Amino acid sequence: MGSLQLFHSISVSVSPATNFRRRPLIKGRVSACLNVDVEAPSPLKVKCGESKEVIEEEKKFLVGTYARAPVVFSSGKGCKLYDPEGREFLDCAAGIAVNALGHGDPDWVRAVTEQASLLTHVSNAYYTIPQVELAKRLVANSFADRVFFSNSGTEANEAAIKFSRKFQRFTHPDDKQPPTGFISFTNSFHGRTMGALALTSKEHYRTPFEPVMPGVTFLEYGNIQAAKDLIHQGQIAAVFVEPIQGEGGIYSATKEFLQALRKACDDAGSLLVFDEVQCGLGRSGHLWAHEAFGVYPDIMTLAKPLAGGLPIGATLVTERVASAVAHGDHGSTFAGSPLVCSVATTVLDKIANPSFLSSVSKKGHYFKELLIQKLGGNAHVKEVRGWGLIIGIELDVPASPLVDACRDSGLIVLTAGKGNVVRLVPPLIISEKELEQAADILLQCLPALDK
Repeated sequence: MGSLQLFHSISVSVSPATNFRRRPLIKGRVSACLNVDVEAPSPLKVKCGESKEVIEEEKKFLVGTYARAPVVFSSGKGCKLYDPEGREFLDCAAGIAVNALGHGDPDWVRAVTEQASLLTHVSNAYYTIPQVELAKRLVANSFADRVFFSNSGTEANEAAIKFSRKFQRFTHPDDKQPPTGFISFTNSFHGRTMGALALTSKEHYRTPFEPVMPGVTFLEYGNIQAAKDLIHQGQIAAVFVEPIQGEGGIYSATKEFLQALRKACDDAGSLLVFDEVQCGLGRSGHLWAHEAFGVYPDIMTLAKPLAGGLPIGATLVTERVASAVAHGDHGSTFAGSPLVCSVATTVLDKIANPSFLSSVSKKGHYFKELLIQKLGGNAHVKEVRGWGLIIGIELDVPASPLVDACRDSGLIVLTAGKGNVVRLVPPLIISEKELEQAADILLQCLPALDK
C-alpha cells in the first residue's frame, strides 16, 4: 500500500570504500521515504508532519514564487486528494489540467514502474524505443509529420518560436531581413520563459523581466481584420493562438477566426501555431481542440496532460517545417526520456480511444448544463462557458472568495482570466456523480461572494 513514512533521523550505513561528504541533518528537520504501488492510498494511514509545519518549512527553504493555497496534499486516488490529516477533497483542478487520468491510475502506475525498472534516461545522444513509439503515435493521431520533445509547455513554445524563425530563414535564403515577427492575442498565455513570456499578453507577467524577446504584436482575440492586415504586411514569422484559451479565462475561438488566420498565413508565407498545452489531448472532448473547427496548424504545442503528471512537452510540425530544422538547431538533455515517453504513450492510447473522448464530451455537456441550472440564477454569475471538461464560470466580482470557500468545503477549483473566472478542469475520468457533487459545493459556497 502506498505510504509516506517520516522520520526525524535516518541511520545511513556507509562502506569504508565509499568516500563522500554530506551535509549533517538539521535538527528538527523531517526527511521522507516514499514507497509507491498501484493500490489506493489510505489517507488516514499517511504519516507525516502537520500541514501547518509543512507550510512553515516551505516558507523557509523555497524561493517565494508561488502564492500557494494553505493546503498540503499527501496522497490521491482517482479524482480525490487527501491532506496529511486525512481530509478528502474532490479535485477539479487536476494539477492545472495535467492529471487527465486522475491520481494513481493503474495503467499509468504500471507504465511508470515497468519502464523505470528497464531504463529511465540516456539523453538524446542515443536512440530509445519509447521516444520513437510515442512520436509515431502522435503523428498517427494528428496533422503532424514529425515531433520534437521537451519538458514543459513553455519549452514546447520556445521550440515553436525557434522553428518558426528558422523556417523563414530557410525559405528566404536570399533575404537579409526574412520575416521575424510574431502575432499573439489578448488573454493569451504561452509560458514564463523569455520567448514564451514575450507571447503572453498579461503585462504584469512580462514587465519585471523586460526587455523580453522583441517583435511580438498583440491583437484582439477574434479580430479577423486586424490579423489579416498585419499578416499580409509580410513580416510575420508565425501566429500563435490557443483554440481555447485556458489561463486567459476559458474563451473559445470561432471557426471563422481560425479559418481566416489559416488563409492569411498561407497567403503571406507565415506559420500558424496552435498552442494546445491546456486545451489539447481530450480536454475539449476532441483529441485536439482544433479538430472541432476543421482548421489545421503548421505547428502544435502540447504538454500538460500528455504524460499524466510527469514533465513533458511536445512540438508537432509538418514536414515542410521540419525540413528547415537541422542537427544542432535545438535540443534538450532530459526531453523524450524512455520513462516519460513510455508513460505518455500509455496516456495517449487511453485518451485517443473514441469511447473515452465521447465520454468526455458527454460529461462536459452534462456538467455545463448542471452549472447553468444551479448557478445561473445568481446575480454574480455572468456566464458559464467552455467545451468538454474545460469550463469557466465568469463572475462580476473576484473569484478568490468562492475558490477559498470551495476548498474549505472539500472542492479544489482554480481561477482564470482577470481573477474573476472560476476554472474547472477536472481529471477526464471524473464521474457524473462527482460532477454533481462539485456543482452542489459550488452552489453552497456562492454566499462567500457577498461577504
